[in-house]
Amino acid sequence: MNITLIAGGISAEREVSLSSGRSILKALRENGHIVTVVDPVYGAEKVPEETIFKDNVSKIYPDVHSLQDLKTKSYKNILACFNSDIFENTDIAFIGLHGKFGEDGRIQAILDSRGIKYTGSGVVSSVVAIDKEYSKIVFRQNGILTPDWFVLKKNEDIDISLLTVKINTSFGLPFVVKPCDEGSTVGLTIIRDLNDNTFEEAIRLAFRYSDKILIERYINGKEITVSVLNNRAYPVIEIRPKDGYYDYHHKYTSGMTEYICPAEIPADIAEKVKEAGLKAHRALDCDVYSRVDFILTEDNTAYCLEVNTLPGMTSLSLVPKSVKAAGIEFNQLIEQIINLSLLKYSNR
Repeated sequence: MNITLIAGGISAEREVSLSSGRSILKALRENGHIVTVVDPVYGAEKVPEETIFKDNVSKIYPDVHSLQDLKTKSYKNILACFNSDIFENTDIAFIGLHGKFGEDGRIQAILDSRGIKYTGSGVVSSVVAIDKEYSKIVFRQNGILTPDWFVLKKNEDIDISLLTVKINTSFGLPFVVKPCDEGSTVGLTIIRDLNDNTFEEAIRLAFRYSDKILIERYINGKEITVSVLNNRAYPVIEIRPKDGYYDYHHKYTSGMTEYICPAEIPADIAEKVKEAGLKAHRALDCDVYSRVDFILTEDNTAYCLEVNTLPGMTSLSLVPKSVKAAGIEFNQLIEQIINLSLLKYSNR
């Protein structure tokens, strides 16, 4: 098939996307496909692959100024890219993007408007899943346990003393501050003490990456994740950072995190978590594949945090690890994603 692989983009997860893109490209070519690689930031220009993939994933996510500079230069380029002839004769676009302008429904909408088939979930599912407030509302409506929360918006007057009272009466310490629509723990802070300026700094940091931020009850427990492919939940993975918590640095630095697959939890609990993961996937009406993240407490209560509609495909990524435990190799996974994505169009 003629496949256009889209990687890079303008989100804070740009470098992660490029790392995913390398792995996906290798698998696509080994599977016999004719592949064109596109990074929307270059517009309609056909850029050599070695230019697109020139950098390795950074251990630190991009700072706000770098991101803003990238976005300012790239918004028009994105439209020019998708309006160009690069996508002519494309059988399907493989979306290897993560985060904003990739995982949030906007790229999906542009591809739909051009009549180009693409992998993974559609516009509505992508919009809802990336917004942690919207997805948590859907979880609650569908009986899926999720930590208590409330949101702050950038244009609101924010009184830290009133916020502190609200937090103390709602769920208390510790709690999490994070952007509503970023992944890879970008802009996230865990607050354990309200007696210093950490809370105000956390709010400022989160607002640098989003106009809406989530204040969420912190759940102490094991970090686990469920991969969903073709409406089937695969083995649960437990994530054990070497220290601290599973932040950007631990996610994308080899050796900083241990992954246990299948997770060392009771079999009946694993099945319940898998059921909850599949339920969350379906509640958001996701297509083809996703990854659902949970915290599992000491009493084996699973709290759903989010659904990732375009989960990572790097060498450290969790979906490939999970399906491999069930006998599906990476190249087979990539081929299944393509075939299942094409099937959703034939069923319309």
